Amino acid sequence: MTRSAYKGPYIDDRLIKKIEGKKPLETGVIKTWARSAVISPEMVGFTFGVHNGRHHLEVLVTEDMVGHRLGEFSPTKKFQRHGGKMQKELDQKKKESEIAAAKAAKASVETKK
Repeated sequence: MTRSAYKGPYIDDRLIKKIEGKKPLETGVIKTWARSAVISPEMVGFTFGVHNGRHHLEVLVTEDMVGHRLGEFSPTKKFQRHGGKMQKELDQKKKESEIAAAKAAKASVETKK
């Protein structure tokens, strides 16, 4: 459910104070725990260190991000690929095909000389 329109978007006051009167290129990473803060147009160009529960991940704010929340760009869970025995076999076949392609490319270069 979205926030009421009459209240406006939630923007953390401390974040606004940190970027007020500063230039994006001169300012380093601004650390924050405010994952629920909405990205406003004033934040474009700044780099925020958004906390994901363990680390601060750097997020460079662009124009496309305006209206979204900071937490959307700092994932809290690390994806471990699906796998098991079948996935290992597929990975092995892929490596073998890459090696064969590299050998074939090397052989074709040597024959041209």
